Amino acid sequence: MTLDTLAKDIAASADSEAKALIKEAKSEAKAILAEAETRSNEIREQAKQRAEKEAGQIASELVASARQSNQKDILIARRKALDRTLDAARDHISNAGMKGRDAVLKSLLANSKKLAKGKFVIRPVELDRAAITKAAGDRKVGESVDGLGGFILEAEDGSVSFDMRFDVLLHNAWSDQLSAVNKTLFN
Repeated sequence: MTLDTLAKDIAASADSEAKALIKEAKSEAKAILAEAETRSNEIREQAKQRAEKEAGQIASELVASARQSNQKDILIARRKALDRTLDAARDHISNAGMKGRDAVLKSLLANSKKLAKGKFVIRPVELDRAAITKAAGDRKVGESVDGLGGFILEAEDGSVSFDMRFDVLLHNAWSDQLSAVNKTLFN
């Protein structure tokens, strides 16, 4: 064998080995790429599922929060409507020209005679002093009290009193009838 032949054999062998290494490297690179692509797809799918789950959770929370906010707004609006209704009732009964005012006062005075026997002083709201003084009969009319109308019936010794002022009667009626008022206003 000559040196030339030996060199050619070595070169051919090296070329063959290089081609085999390149082929193996390309095959390994394809396998690595395929594995990377598969892993990338898995990661992408997991991220997508996680994002969809989080988006669903956020959407549910937003809907619940919006519902709660709407319910709160409705309750506030209802409360304002109830307050305006009560204020309108107060304005109405505090009006000296309220239709039937004298009849209401006479009825309260008649009930007070049944309720309290003996010596009682009638302490009127100033607005109704004239009408109460006129209808008081044999009962003494005392100092005025604050209120929307009506009077306080008080024992002369101060031991017992009955509050028959319109604002107190309205408060009691309002408390007793609040459910019916709600139904009337909101159903």
